[in-house]
Amino acid sequence: MTYPRLLVPVGHVEPVPRRVRAFLGGRVVLDTTRARYGWEWPPYPQFHVPLADVDAAVLVDEEVDEDRPLGPARRYGLRTGDAERPGAAWCYAEGPLAGHLRFEWAALDAWFEEDEEVFVHPRSPYARVDALRSQRRVRIEVDGTVLAESSSPVLLFETGLPTRWYLPRSDVRFAHLTPSDTRTHCPYKGRTSGYWSVAGGPADVAWSYDFPAAAVLPIAGLVAFLDEAVDVVVDGARQERPVTHFSR
Repeated sequence: MTYPRLLVPVGHVEPVPRRVRAFLGGRVVLDTTRARYGWEWPPYPQFHVPLADVDAAVLVDEEVDEDRPLGPARRYGLRTGDAERPGAAWCYAEGPLAGHLRFEWAALDAWFEEDEEVFVHPRSPYARVDALRSQRRVRIEVDGTVLAESSSPVLLFETGLPTRWYLPRSDVRFAHLTPSDTRTHCPYKGRTSGYWSVAGGPADVAWSYDFPAAAVLPIAGLVAFLDEAVDVVVDGARQERPVTHFSR
């Protein structure tokens, strides 16, 4: 591994210093400045919201008790208007998160930290994302075919993930790429605006953010490639392919 590891242990709990809101069917389901982070697995936490800060009118007690990763909890569904989400949340019965609801992220229509929408999962307070301009020479290949080559990349460093090399579009050989309808979201970078596959090769191997989150504005409009599926040569040295990845 050539990038920093994620070191937060399962079971870790911390206060959330941000206002957190979530919506379902146009209705505010939760609005809190008292949420807590709880780690069910190392890469990132989930929000745990005090029961008092959740709209009780949308909660449906499913009368089921379960053993959750951070302790015993009561299961709840959500219902408002035509929107119904069974098994959408759990309220912990004991421990540091007693009286807090943990929601399935996808059960809500939209989540906000302060007034900025967040996608996929909460941003970890222990994860750092930096987009740095560089003069390193980067070449991207698949089976000997050069897909891109640039000496003005932007390097995206994200805790727990391999470095991503974002290259100017003028340095990408789009003749070897086919546009894809795929779109993805990232809590740290925002919504992708485009994906490309290699003609006769790996699918969705490249992507771009035309309007990324403010913290990574230098990658706007640039194209990154999935290191796990391509060969990356940096300053003449072929890089080892990462085995796994969590984000694009």
